[in-house]
Amino acid sequence: MIVLSEEQVQYILEDLEQKGIELEELRLSLLDHICCVLEEELNDPTKFQDHYRKVLPRFFKRELREIQEETELLMRFKNYYAMKRTMIISAGFTAFTFVTGALFKIMHWPGASVMILLSIVTLCFIFLPILFIFKTKETNSTREKITLGVATVFGIVISLATLFKIMHWPGANIMWLSSLGFLFFIFLPLFFFSGIRKKETKLNTIISSVLILVAIGLLFGLTQLRSSKWTDFQENQTDVQLIQLTELADLHATDTMPASDELKRKANELINQIRELKKGLILNINNGEQAEVSDLLRDLGKEVNQTNRFFFLESGKSRPRLIELKENVKSLYSMLSTPMQEKASGLNTENRKKYNDSLEELISWEEDMFSYVTFSNALRKLNQLELAIRFCIE
Repeated sequence: MIVLSEEQVQYILEDLEQKGIELEELRLSLLDHICCVLEEELNDPTKFQDHYRKVLPRFFKRELREIQEETELLMRFKNYYAMKRTMIISAGFTAFTFVTGALFKIMHWPGASVMILLSIVTLCFIFLPILFIFKTKETNSTREKITLGVATVFGIVISLATLFKIMHWPGANIMWLSSLGFLFFIFLPLFFFSGIRKKETKLNTIISSVLILVAIGLLFGLTQLRSSKWTDFQENQTDVQLIQLTELADLHATDTMPASDELKRKANELINQIRELKKGLILNINNGEQAEVSDLLRDLGKEVNQTNRFFFLESGKSRPRLIELKENVKSLYSMLSTPMQEKASGLNTENRKKYNDSLEELISWEEDMFSYVTFSNALRKLNQLELAIRFCIE
C-alpha cells in the first residue's frame, strides 16, 4: 500500500473537474473514494495514470458526468418536496389562522389581530411566492410566466390592502385603490386576452375572470361595510345630546361649585383645554371651515385618517396638547376622594392594554383614547371626558 503524493491528488481533482464534475462536494467525495482504491491497489507509483484510468470507470456506466446529473436530480427532488411540503403547511396555516382570527374578531375576543396578521403575512411571503415558483416550472410560455408573476403581485397587494383595512392602519384606502387599479388595468386584461386566444382555455378564462370580479367585489364590500343609516343617525343624535349636556352642565356648575375651591380651578382649566381640542378637531375635519356639528357628524362621522392626523401627525401641534391634557386629568384625578376615583374611572390616565388582551403591550392613555378612532368617536370621548369632570366636582 502506498500513499499518493499531492501532485497525484491534484491531478485526479483537475481531471474530475474536466470530465464534468462541477459540484465541489461531489468532486471531493469522488476524490476520496478514488484515492482510497488507488492507495490500496497501486503497487508501482510509476504506473499511477494507467491504473487511475482503469479504476475510474468503476464509478459510472457510460460517462463520469452521469454522477453529476444524478446528484443534481436528487437535490432538485429534495428541494421540490421540501418546497411542496412548505406550501401545503403554509396554506393550511393561513386558512386556519385567518378563519379563526375572523371569528375572534367578530366575537371581540383577544388575539384576533395577531392571528389575522400572521395568516396574511404567511399568505403573502410564503405561500404565494412558492406557488408562483411551482406554476412557472409547469410552463415554457413567457406570456404565461408574466401573467403568473402579475397574478402573484396582485394577490400580495390585495391581501396587504385587506390587512391594512381590517387593522385600520394608515394608507389602507390608498392600497385598496392601487390594488383595484392594478386589477382592472394590468392583471385582468393580461389574464383575459392571453387565455381567450386559445380554444381549450377560452371558456375557463371567461368564467375565471367573472369569478375574480365577483370575489373582489364581495371582499371590497365586506371591508367597506358601514353601519345602517338608522344606526349612524342614532350615534349622531347621541353626540348632539352629549354636546347639549355639557352646555347644561356648564350652566348648572356655576351655582354648585364653591368659588374658592382648588378643584374648580383645575376643572375649569381642563374643560377649557378640552373645548379648544374640540374646536380644533371640528375645524380640522372640515378643512378649516365653520359648520354645524350635526352636519359634520352626518357627513364625516366615520372619518378616521384625518382625525388621527389631527391628534398625532398634523405638524405635531395636537400631541403636546394631549400630553398636557393627560397630565392635568391625572392631577385632577389624584385630588378626588377614593370613592369618587372608583366612580370616575374614565379619568384614570394610567397606561392600559387595548381590548384587555394579555398578549398586547401597554399603550398610553392618549393612544387608547384617540389613536385611529372616527371623528364622531373622538368627539364623543372628549364630551364624555368633559361631563365626567363636571359630575365629579359637583
